[in-house]
Amino acid sequence: MSLESHILHLQAKHSELEEKLAVEMTRPNSDFYVIKDIKKQKLLIKEEISNIIQANPASRQSAS
Repeated sequence: MSLESHILHLQAKHSELEEKLAVEMTRPNSDFYVIKDIKKQKLLIKEEISNIIQANPASRQSAS
């Protein structure tokens, strides 16, 4: 998997989590722990993307 495709995969996963979070937050009895877990997963993905971009300056253009 190329670096660009890896970043795109992570961005897609982040978007999926964003959708799950939106659904969970609109539920009448949303689960605080599920919301917390989704937010944590999103943060870890964002950090991974950031680390990849910082370690590989050439990948900055593909992440934009």
